Amino acid sequence: MGAMKTRPGFRILCGGLTAMLACLASPAGRAAAPAPARGQCLVYVGTYTGAKSKGIYAYRFDSATGALSPLGLAAETSHPTFLAIAPNRRFLYAANEISDFGGKSSGAVSAFAITPQTGQLTLLNQASSGGPGPCHLVVDKTGKNVLVANYAGGSIEVLPIQPDGRLGAATAFVQHQGASVNPQRQAGPHAHSINLDAANRFAFVADLGLDKVLIYRFGAAQGTLTPNDPPAAALKPGAGPRHFAFHPSGRFAYVINELQSTVTAFNYDAQRGALSELQTVSTLPEGFAGNNSTAEVQVHRSGKFLYGSNRGHDSIAVFAIDPGKGTLSLAEHQPTRGKTPRNFGLDPTGARLLAANQGSDTVVVFGIDQATGRLHPTGQVVEVGAPVCIKFVRPAAE
Repeated sequence: MGAMKTRPGFRILCGGLTAMLACLASPAGRAAAPAPARGQCLVYVGTYTGAKSKGIYAYRFDSATGALSPLGLAAETSHPTFLAIAPNRRFLYAANEISDFGGKSSGAVSAFAITPQTGQLTLLNQASSGGPGPCHLVVDKTGKNVLVANYAGGSIEVLPIQPDGRLGAATAFVQHQGASVNPQRQAGPHAHSINLDAANRFAFVADLGLDKVLIYRFGAAQGTLTPNDPPAAALKPGAGPRHFAFHPSGRFAYVINELQSTVTAFNYDAQRGALSELQTVSTLPEGFAGNNSTAEVQVHRSGKFLYGSNRGHDSIAVFAIDPGKGTLSLAEHQPTRGKTPRNFGLDPTGARLLAANQGSDTVVVFGIDQATGRLHPTGQVVEVGAPVCIKFVRPAAE
């Protein structure tokens, strides 16, 4: 059994099911945690597993103070690199970024039940992601489907969610085809994220290998995906689109381009499911000559600010959003106080940003200036091995 790296942060394991996907359901040895107070929420951190990480870790977070309190290992599972929370906040789904599940060339999606009082995750079941290297997933607005993107497989899949949170057999699978101009990274398709619009009608897949955001009509009732007309929005050759985010107004959308370290702003036609490019801007300061690749992009709940992570420059690029046009203007580059910032999370109140520094095994808490969007470190730092994804879960009463 061994490991080899095929892209930044993606590891193929060559073992069997038991060795790769052992999940922890027991809270043995852990003191009971108090129920969350109002204004507090759970935070889950997905990781690459190895010497310093065994799976998904839980924290209690206080948005008023920025305090992040460890609750321990919530579930032991192999490479749970990206997480998604069901709308009812009862279930968490993890993309297990592996290449062999059940003896087939596939990754996995794991379903967990959330225990709000302790943060513990109880494994419900696991399902094939349909292709190797799943790296991103979402739960649709009805809470009835998980949509997953397979980076190494260049494919997407829909898995239905049963009433008890378990995953059923896939209802849709799409294999992307094609390539683009970068022979090292774009020799084939690499579906890097999948997102839904507010109306739950269209799915958007940023495919790094194709330099396209592919667009599908999504049927929540049957869990179907069909190509839209138009079927895609094209990016500049070699851009390498990675993650995608909508503006809260629903009028604009943004994709961060990993290979060229840019963000592209789009106008969004919600009736047609169509994207039209408005602007492309660099995520890097002028004159930066080092190696860099981008990772995450998110829009603040106010709709005023956009954030993107730089791996290499090791910063969060902060942009102000023009409320009428949707275009971006740079506000600052804030160092993440660590190496290789991957994903980050904006807390539900919009007061804090939590940055996952994959390369230095830390999560760093920043405050957000509500007038400018600028970030300032709060001094709160927690250690967790190779953190990748951060997700918040508000108490059900809020």
